[in-house]
Parts: sequence; C-alpha cells; structure tokens
Amino acid sequence: MNIAHDEQTIIAQCTPKGTGALALLRISGTDAVGIADKISKLASGKPLYDQPTHTVHYGFVLDDQRKPIDQVMFIVMRAPRTFTGQHTVEITCHNNPFIIEAIIVQAIIAGARLAQEGEFTKRAVQNNKIDLLQAEAINELINANTQQALKQSLSQLEGSFSSWILNIEKDLIKAFAFTQASFEFIDEEMEFGPQIKLIILDVINTIGSIKRTFTQQQHIRQGFRIALIGAVNAGKSSLFNAILNKKRAIVTNIAGTTRDAIEAGIYKTNNYWTLVDTAGLRQTDDAIEQEGIIRSHAEAHQADIILLVVDQARAMIDQERMVYEDLINRYSHKIIVVLNKADIPSVLTHHLSLKASITVSSTSRNNIEELEHLIEEKIAHLLAQSDAPFLLNQRQYNLLIGLEQKLNNVLTMFEGIVEYEILAYHLNEAIAQLTELTGKTISEQGMDAVFREFCVGK
Repeated sequence: MNIAHDEQTIIAQCTPKGTGALALLRISGTDAVGIADKISKLASGKPLYDQPTHTVHYGFVLDDQRKPIDQVMFIVMRAPRTFTGQHTVEITCHNNPFIIEAIIVQAIIAGARLAQEGEFTKRAVQNNKIDLLQAEAINELINANTQQALKQSLSQLEGSFSSWILNIEKDLIKAFAFTQASFEFIDEEMEFGPQIKLIILDVINTIGSIKRTFTQQQHIRQGFRIALIGAVNAGKSSLFNAILNKKRAIVTNIAGTTRDAIEAGIYKTNNYWTLVDTAGLRQTDDAIEQEGIIRSHAEAHQADIILLVVDQARAMIDQERMVYEDLINRYSHKIIVVLNKADIPSVLTHHLSLKASITVSSTSRNNIEELEHLIEEKIAHLLAQSDAPFLLNQRQYNLLIGLEQKLNNVLTMFEGIVEYEILAYHLNEAIAQLTELTGKTISEQGMDAVFREFCVGK
C-alpha cells in the first residue's frame, strides 16, 4: 500500500548536534508507533505498540541482531493529540553521535525515512494544529537573539499575530459582503460605498502602523550592529578587544593594521551585540587599504550604533576632523564619540560638533563599563521606537506591502461611479492575498520555501 508523502513515517534528531548528556529523536507518521515497536524492547517486557497514548516507558533500542544500542525513554503519543497531528514516538537517548546514528538507521530499516527541513512543523500546519504564522514563530523562537524577540515570538506562537490577521480578514470580508449587497440591490438604489471605503481605509492604516516599524523590528530579532569607526591608530582594535574582553583583533602600532572589517558577537543584558572593528580612515595610495576604508563607510551606514573612536593622546589634523564631522553630520543620531587612550595625557586641540560622550582607556579598561551603559541606553532608545506587538519576517512584510498596494488601488475605484462587481473581484483577491499569510491559500512551492529555513529536527 502506497502511503502519501505527508503521512510517511519520518525520523530526525530534534536536539542540537554536539556535546551534551541527552538527545531527543522524534518519529512521526502513520506507522510511527509500529516502527518504534519493531526496534524497541521495554524493561516491562510489554510491546510498545500496546501502551496507551501519552505515556513514558523505559527500555532499549535494539540493533538488527536484537542487541541493545542504548538505554532510552520512549514517549508514546497517538494522533490527533500530538504536535504534528500524527502518531508520534519520541526517544530520549544518550547524546553520542554513534548511538544517534545507529537508532536512526534502525528506524529507517524498519520503514521510516529521514525528515526534511521543518517537516514536523509543516505537518502541524497541514493538519491544522497551527497556522503558518505560528510555524514561523517557532523558527523565530529557536533563533531569537534577544530577550524581547523571545517574548514576542512566544506570543506569536500562542496566536497573537494570527488573531490580528484574522481581524483584518473579518473587516475585508465585511467590506466584500457590503460590495455584494450593493451589486445585488443596485436597482433598489441600496449601496454601501461610504461604509466600504471607511473599512478599507481603516485596514490600510492598521497595516501601515505595523509596516512602519519593520526596520526597528530587525533590531529585536537580530540584535544590534555596533561599528567602531575612526582614524588609523585611534585604538579601535584595542577598544574592540576590551569590550569583548578577549584578544580578537590584532593590535599593533603600525598604521593601517586592520584592512577589513572584523566581526565578533557577544550577549549583553538580554541582547546580542555584533561588534565590528573597521579599517582606519585616512588618505592612502594602498589599494587594499582603500577598499578597507570603503567598507568602513559601508559599516557606518549599516550599523545601528557607531562608536566614533578619537585618539585624544595626539593632535587631530584638519583632514581627520573633517572626516569625523562628516560622519557626525550623517549619523549623529546613532553616534557615541569615544575619546580613547585616557591613560595618556590629552593633547587634543580640535573639538567635534557632537559633544564627546565618554573618555576611556582600552589598556587600563577605565570607563569601559560606563561605555557599555551608554550603548545600552542607545539600544533601549532603539527598542522603544518599535512598539509593534509583532515581529514581521521578510515574507510577511512583502505580503503586507502587496496587500496595502492592492487596497490603495481599490480606493481609486471610488473616485467615479463605483462598479461594485469589479470592486468585489478585487476585494476577493485582497482577501486571498491576506490568507496567504496564514497559509490558507499558499502554494506548495511557497510552503516549501518557508520550511526550507527550518532545521531538520523541527
């Protein structure tokens, strides 16, 4: 008997690969319990297949010689009360790659196949256990780089974004019903044009309020990019190492040591910082260094926060001051001016238009913690700008933009005599585009593209 692809029994490791005490393998599909029964032996001597749903059992996974591979715990869960909506057995074993591989091989011999990327979650969507927005929230939850992203992803998994989309869908269906009524009763001069237009305007405004926060939302999702920008030998690499509290960048007295951007990540106060050490800014004939300087300017543009590093132990030449002033004029809202090398007497004569935020010493670590507090204040300000209750990914953002454009086009139909039959057609298209967000009308190719971003065991 041929079993449909989405009902075939699949297996994958759900816990991360690497060192650790335990690993979890999930088997799900039409014959999940039967396959697990073939490769198992319970300590009680009873068949796993006969055990009631949602029970835990101690036993062994056996090889093809019926010898134990490992002592494990089996969790038996029968449909429909499972994550995928299908029969599921989860096996908790010792986290040794040879043990894990051996168990997977035995399951495949017994009739299972390896799961594809995100296939467990895809089946949960197909079996109406969750919608596509909640599925994407699972992926966001796993990959959250900030505490706020974690909280909002969990909220979306519980259905907050889905409810928001459902309310918009109800409004558009109401507008569609008014349109149908206006068309059917046109001979009786009964029409609801003003009501329809008001509903569409409200939906456009609602979408716009969420869409405008998309850039700020990326801070919550991905963390914050902090670029150290400044002249050669300003001490950027030393400061970079001091914030990281380890020697990541090469530090020398030779000007132009850093030729390319160097990145390193660190978790601070529930947020993820990506620190970027950049090539020093100056006039040079060295082609490689010139390319590094171009990249430094690009990093300044992309960064959420710029640490403008100034060497206060030497006089600033006019050319250097002009470069700094240009950066300040462009990016004043995200710059912290850092006067470095406070362990050496200051000879700085020029003053920048942006007041210096702090004086530090990378060598003695003087005021490094205070600098980190200033960075945290900048981050808090960036987070405050994103008051949206949801985290949009690029797919969701693009669909909302498309919906907004479609509804704006519908509004133009009210400029003359309203053709309600045509209006109904376009509103129906808008509703279909909205339901693509939740997965109700998404194509198989679109669904595959979403779950390609997932790990195999999810």
